[in-house]
Amino acid sequence: MARVSLRDRLIAKRAAEAGEPAEAPQGQWYVLHTYSGYENKVKKSIETRIEALDLTDRVYEIVVPTQDEIEIRSGQRHTVQKKVFPGYVLVRMEMDDDTWYALRNTPGVTGFVNINNVPIPLPDAEVQGIMKGMTAEAPRVKISFQIGDTVRITDGPFADFRGEIDEINQEKGKIRVLVSFFGRETPVELDFLQAERET
Repeated sequence: MARVSLRDRLIAKRAAEAGEPAEAPQGQWYVLHTYSGYENKVKKSIETRIEALDLTDRVYEIVVPTQDEIEIRSGQRHTVQKKVFPGYVLVRMEMDDDTWYALRNTPGVTGFVNINNVPIPLPDAEVQGIMKGMTAEAPRVKISFQIGDTVRITDGPFADFRGEIDEINQEKGKIRVLVSFFGRETPVELDFLQAERET
């Protein structure tokens, strides 16, 4: 059986969404432990190895779980892909001596996640949760703010005022800053981009 094409996966996904039973994917998901920072290299190496060793009928899918995250640098939003499990690669495969050996000996791989030297497959529910988390969630905003930080407001009617963060709303990408006006502290709600931490 050849590797499942993107088209076939989309058809299966649409069938599942329509409530029709989709054909169960072959193989089971296993977790490979890699050197941290080598996840994507390992994925490419495995793809090359399974082609060269003619194992495409037993190794179906290789995934490095990532999530989009928005970083704010110099007042600009930058979308970066953050690895959800640094140092791990997921592989859907048929486990046998050949596939175990080929993947275990891929450069950058330190081994399969195992119990008593026996690789253990991930439960389907866990795999579905990981896959859903990769696509379903909106990008998270990575912030360097903490409650109690002093910030300078950089934009809006309160530009150049300073205040202390009293609340952080990660979902909305907002912070509440207590700004002192005429001796009274007034709460001001701001977007993450409208404030800079004072160093």
